[in-house]
Amino acid sequence: MSQHVVCPHCQAVNRTREERMGDKPECGRCHKALFGAGPIELTTATFDGHVGRSDIPVLVDFWAPWCGPCKMMAPQYVQAAAMLEPAVRVAKVDTEAEPSLGARYDIRSIPTLALFRGGKEVARQSGAMGAADIVRWVRSQG
Repeated sequence: MSQHVVCPHCQAVNRTREERMGDKPECGRCHKALFGAGPIELTTATFDGHVGRSDIPVLVDFWAPWCGPCKMMAPQYVQAAAMLEPAVRVAKVDTEAEPSLGARYDIRSIPTLALFRGGKEVARQSGAMGAADIVRWVRSQG
């Protein structure tokens, strides 16, 4: 069975065989790794492509650079990404740089984690968490 995964570098949609996801798949267009060493940054221009066109769940951290708890959670989020990918795409949205995304998803406190499947938000959790708690929360969402 194959899954669609959006390249974080060139935004191309790649068809990747599910059983090969752990083999460090590369983009068919730009030949860069589909999964890297941590969360990808999403913008208004790239958000819908990743959330709406990926067959794997997308975990998004809505954060801001001035937020103390966001800064404390950032290294934990990177650790969680290493544990969750490639089964889950891990991403970040800077709500200060992308206020329209924060408004669109009614983000009222940060950090807020939102889990998307098939383009729809399926779960949300506000507040800073450790890596193990992030992974446990994501996996508990089915």
